[in-house]
Amino acid sequence: MAYDGLFTRKMIESLQFLVDGRIHKINQPENDTIIIVVRQNRQNHQLLLSIHPSFARMHLTNKKYDNPFEPPMFARVFRKHLEGGFIKAIRQIGNDRRVELDVQSKDEIGDTIHRTIILEIMGKHSNLILVDEQRKIIEGFKHLTPNTNQYRTVMPGFQYDAPPTQNKMNPYDTTGAEVLKYIDFNSGKIAKQLLNHFEGFSPLITNEMVNRRQFMTTETLPEAFDSVMGETKETPTPVFHKNHETGKEDFYFMNLEQFYDDVVIYESLHDLLDRYYDARGERERVKQRANDLVKFVQQQLHKYQNKLSKLIDEQEGTKDKEMQQLFGELITANIYRIKQGDKFLTTINYYNGEEVTIPLDTTKSPATNAQNYYKKYNKLKTREHELARQIDLTKENITYFENIEQQLTHISVDDIEDIREELAEQGYMKQHKQNKKKKKPTIQLQTYISTDGDTILVGKNNKQNDYLTNKKASKNHLWFHTKDIPGSHVVILNDNPSENSIKEAAMLSGYFSKAGDSGQIPVDYTQIRHVHKPSGAKPGFVTYDNQKTLYATPDYDHIQKMKIKS
Repeated sequence: MAYDGLFTRKMIESLQFLVDGRIHKINQPENDTIIIVVRQNRQNHQLLLSIHPSFARMHLTNKKYDNPFEPPMFARVFRKHLEGGFIKAIRQIGNDRRVELDVQSKDEIGDTIHRTIILEIMGKHSNLILVDEQRKIIEGFKHLTPNTNQYRTVMPGFQYDAPPTQNKMNPYDTTGAEVLKYIDFNSGKIAKQLLNHFEGFSPLITNEMVNRRQFMTTETLPEAFDSVMGETKETPTPVFHKNHETGKEDFYFMNLEQFYDDVVIYESLHDLLDRYYDARGERERVKQRANDLVKFVQQQLHKYQNKLSKLIDEQEGTKDKEMQQLFGELITANIYRIKQGDKFLTTINYYNGEEVTIPLDTTKSPATNAQNYYKKYNKLKTREHELARQIDLTKENITYFENIEQQLTHISVDDIEDIREELAEQGYMKQHKQNKKKKKPTIQLQTYISTDGDTILVGKNNKQNDYLTNKKASKNHLWFHTKDIPGSHVVILNDNPSENSIKEAAMLSGYFSKAGDSGQIPVDYTQIRHVHKPSGAKPGFVTYDNQKTLYATPDYDHIQKMKIKS
């Protein structure tokens, strides 16, 4: 991703229509996010300002947020000073990721006041600050005291100081020919040098410049620089790119030659960012709420994987049990030749005719030596049987926790407790004490409608999978699951679905699996009548037969269009 200075510039340009718009409402749906509802051209526009350490950004959003019943103090301050006011200017500072919004409003007695919202997009140091016309701080989301920050103080009543600059140059004030003054070709790493010298550049754009020509020389670098910078001034093309080999996703406001496969173009920068951050935001919320659960599952998975490795090593050691039995037989057959005190017996293996030497315990009689070898054989045989059982159980546990791990990447916040409860029921976690016995809520399955109008249901955890496959679906319904890959159960609620619905159900199955970021995912499908739950099997575990296999590549945007909002 690259919400860099160049992207910020394009975003500010796209928001200029909000100037003179009226601030209708201000909400703070999440700890690090402010939504400013701006009334302009008889429409409400939701302007999102986020200072999330990983997802800091600014754009218009169509997403519906749930607001807390009691607004946080920061939101109250913003409301007091800004609600009912008019946006007078939206500007970028230099080519940096610093944005300022000037607002003209009225105070309690009706006097005109001027306020400025300052958004600093700086990763984990991002901040949102409100200042008055004298640039005195009214409130800052993150307070910086003289004790915690030597460079500046962000506290109410203090004068606003900009974050420290790196004294970089604005690339829009520079030509390709002038760039040569700052580049040392002998040092190499041209992209990094460009990054270090120019304000607002990201690795994405500097790599693009360097890759625009086969070799970087005093001739090709100015050409590549001017070419790329020229394109940044054109009408934006909001581009989303996914590399299926690495699973990495990127976005930008223009076509880049490094975006070579699976490129989606959006109508606006705002739609692009809504798409990019929607899934990530949900995953982040789940991660925060279920952080201990994720760690627990990973620990269990690691534990059972280590256990399996040790069991397999031990199993390898039991493979010489047949040799122990053979030694016992050969000693018994040659007992007349052995004298007490012999260190070994050399004889012919009557199974293959080869000579074999058998170690003997000099303190034991020939009969006792033979008996000891038989005992070793029986012990290894018993252990081999137990090891085979333990290996099967351990593999079962690994499969189970791999499924749980996959489910944690797709669940919503509401599904977290279901997984905790399941792990407690299976004896892996302690049961949470509840004073009052809560009535079990009805299981809600995520619903999708295919392009041809067929209903497709998806189970997002084992309880939902069991309910969907064993109770909800009919025998003639088609059931989908990724082939040999942990994933969700998917069912089409139609006895005769269209080919297109089958393909879309397979896509959903691929998306809600461990291989969700890959392409060409193998998906098995069969009728419910051919899906069986073995007796005593763990939740969500089934066997199936009479299946067909097809290959699916998940399309996030298409999946979101099919989704029925609950």
